[in-house]
Amino acid sequence: MNDIDKIKEKIKLLKWMFFDVDGVMTDGSLTYDSTGECVKIFSVIDGQGVKNILKIGINVGLISGRDSPATRKRAEELGIRTLMLGVEDKFKSFNKWKRESQIDEKNCGHMGDDLPDLKLLQMVNLAVAVPDAVPEVKESADYITVKKGGKGAVRELCDLITKYYE
Repeated sequence: MNDIDKIKEKIKLLKWMFFDVDGVMTDGSLTYDSTGECVKIFSVIDGQGVKNILKIGINVGLISGRDSPATRKRAEELGIRTLMLGVEDKFKSFNKWKRESQIDEKNCGHMGDDLPDLKLLQMVNLAVAVPDAVPEVKESADYITVKKGGKGAVRELCDLITKYYE
């Protein structure tokens, strides 16, 4: 875990980086407005990290068990076009996408925090967890961020990718 030489090699193979939303791109909290609409808080710093890896040619996708207008809006703002939202089984959804896109999992990474991410993290080349992820997810991770979800974790990973991607 967090073996930087191993992580550098994995980053060199990356073509796609996928992120869970709740607990990774946000702190996992859900707030509802007076109309019952879910409001999520995303980090501008994390968003800049996503834009940075898009600029160097890494494709970005979101995989989440929840779908929300807030997530769709954030994805649109960042230029993320590959969205698997409201999916019951992230592993199955990713496999379907992978087959249709003819992408090899060795060219993919995923950042997650909870059990629905586990099988996907065990399959992809670069598995990343946030520090408050469940133990099983942390055990499967190649890298555990210092920063928490929604508080700079995505940026931390994106900065690593930007630094070591060739």
